[in-house]
Amino acid sequence: MRKVICTGETILDILFKNNQPIAAVPGGSSFNCIISLGRAGVPAYFLGETGEDAVGAQIAAFLKENHVHTDYFTTRKDVRTAVSLAYLNENNDAQYVFYKEVPKPNDHFCTPDFQAQDILVLGSYNAICPTLRGQVKRILQAAVDAQGLVYYDINFRKTHRHELDSLTPSIQENCGMADIVRGSADDFEIMYGIREAEKIYQEKIAPFCPVFICTNADQNLKICLPGKVYSFPISPIKTVSTIGAGDNFNAGFVYGLMRYDIRKEDLLRLDEKMWQKLVNCGLYFAANVCQSIHNSIDPNLDLSCL
Repeated sequence: MRKVICTGETILDILFKNNQPIAAVPGGSSFNCIISLGRAGVPAYFLGETGEDAVGAQIAAFLKENHVHTDYFTTRKDVRTAVSLAYLNENNDAQYVFYKEVPKPNDHFCTPDFQAQDILVLGSYNAICPTLRGQVKRILQAAVDAQGLVYYDINFRKTHRHELDSLTPSIQENCGMADIVRGSADDFEIMYGIREAEKIYQEKIAPFCPVFICTNADQNLKICLPGKVYSFPISPIKTVSTIGAGDNFNAGFVYGLMRYDIRKEDLLRLDEKMWQKLVNCGLYFAANVCQSIHNSIDPNLDLSCL
C-alpha cells in the first residue's frame, strides 16, 4: 500500500487574538499536513524530531493520537522544542514571533524506507536549511531512487529574504528532484518581486520541474504545465484563522493523489477535470482549517463529498 511521508519541523503554536492567548496547538508546515492526512485515513508517517521536554512530549503524543506513524520520529536531549506566538489580526491572518534554535543535524537520523509510488512531502525552511542539507538530500534521493512522488512546497518566509542568494541552489535542487512544486504568489513576491503564475513558472520553476501549483489567497489558483495553464476560482469563506491553510491545501491535494491513485507518471497526462478534482480536495481541506483555530482538519470531516 502507498504511504505518505512528511518531513519538517515541529513547533507549538500559541495563538493570540486581541493580545490574549486563545489556543496552543502543535504545528509546523509538514506536521500540519501529516496530521490531516492521518485523520483522513491515509497511511501517514512523520519524519522529524522534538526536544525531550514537556512540549515535545505533547507533540509526540499528538502524532500518535492522530494515526501518524512515528517510525522516523525522534526526541532529543540536545534540543529544545520550538514555540511560536501567532497574533491574529482583524482578517484572522497571523503575524508570528518565533522562539527556536538553529536546527542541528541528527546523529540518529534514519533514511525512510521508500517504496515505489510513495509520496514525500517537504517544504519551508527545513527543506533548505544549510545545517540540515545533507539529511534533506538523503531523503530526497531515497524517494527519487525508489520511484516515489515528491511534492515540494517552497513556503518561503520573509524572515529568510536576506539569505535568498545562498539558499537559491538548494531551492533549485529541491525543485529539480520534485514532481510537483507548490508556491504562493506571496512566496515569489518576497523572493523575486513577481506574483504572476505564468511568469514564475517560465522563469523559476519550468527549468527544474514541469508541474507548478500557484496559490494566491482568494484569487484564482493556477496549475502550470508544459504548454498549458489551468485556472480555478476560489470560493469565499468566513475565516477564523488562516494558520495552516497552505499546509492543508497540500494535505488535501496529496489526499486526492492517493484517493484517485494518481502516480508520478500520470501527472503530465491528467486532463483539466482530474486537476479540478485534486484542487477541490486541497481547497476543501484548507477551507475546513480556516474555519477553526486548529492547524489541521476536523477529525470527523466528511470526505464522502470529494
